[in-house]
Amino acid sequence: MSFSSACKRPSGSSKGTPAPEGERKYLIGGNWKCNGTIASLEKIISEFNAAGPIPANAEVVIGCPAMHIPIALMSLRDDIEIAAQNCSLTGCGAYTGEIAASQLKDMGVTWVILGHSERREGFGMAGEDSELVAKKTKKAIEEGLKVMFCIGEKKEEREAGTTMDVCASQLKAAADILSKEDWANVSIAYEPVWAIGTGLTATPEMAQETHANIRAWVAENVGQDVADAVRIQYGGSMKGANAADLLAQADIDGGLIGGASLTMDFFNCVNGVPSP
Repeated sequence: MSFSSACKRPSGSSKGTPAPEGERKYLIGGNWKCNGTIASLEKIISEFNAAGPIPANAEVVIGCPAMHIPIALMSLRDDIEIAAQNCSLTGCGAYTGEIAASQLKDMGVTWVILGHSERREGFGMAGEDSELVAKKTKKAIEEGLKVMFCIGEKKEEREAGTTMDVCASQLKAAADILSKEDWANVSIAYEPVWAIGTGLTATPEMAQETHANIRAWVAENVGQDVADAVRIQYGGSMKGANAADLLAQADIDGGLIGGASLTMDFFNCVNGVPSP
């Protein structure tokens, strides 16, 4: 018996109508980053467990700090999936400090966040380049995980008009090594770096324009079938106050939410998902 199957997680509940066949299901992801204590984790899990039903046309995932994953797998409602915030390029072996995708899968984790701008930039250490992020993505998929693949431009790049050049270069590294079948296990998380944690947010129209351009790039460089199916999340300071307007856009299929996911405002984002 696996660890996850042995856990008696509280049952969740759903409301509304599932996404019609052939339509993309919304993906609302939370990224807790390097935050939380045992006490704060227990508090937010208790609040999420009591937050009421999740729209039937939405998939909800929380990215936990690695040491908190077992607690979430034991106590968070069972209709919220658990993601890791990183995994290694390698399998198991003599790789001190690394966490292999196969270990995450064995624990019961289903998703991993890769290529987040904070890891691409680095924090007191070398950042991860696009080729490394792509290789990690391939390895994670091979081990049975699904990937939120993060891309996005900095403020000076948007002002210079190179947003899609940046996004395309980050996507190309993945497109070069992923098969069409692999893309069924990838969600693209577009996170304008200038809007992460700053309180700044792209307008719904700005975000939609970039999402549409990303989908067009995927159609041209991977395939129209993949472009039609792949989910593209928005990740620049989404919160309850703006979630509904962002999620109403044709090419915005969810969010990857940072600060708001540490509070009950996360469920305001979840409940901002439009009805089918």
